[in-house]
Amino acid sequence: MYTTFYLIGIGLFIGVAAWFLFIWAVKSGQFDDTEAPKYRMLDDDDEPAKPLKSAKPAKKTSP
Repeated sequence: MYTTFYLIGIGLFIGVAAWFLFIWAVKSGQFDDTEAPKYRMLDDDDEPAKPLKSAKPAKKTSP
């Protein structure tokens, strides 16, 4: 019988914690715009990509 009360308490705690996390995510803007990220990759880049700098060759040491 005590196990049942224990499991009910744990279930309520996890449920309330999940609810608070959901409320926090909504208030912090996690669900504001779900459509824009998939279209962002289609936008043209205004600036061309900068060329990568080549690595300097390692100095040779004489024995």
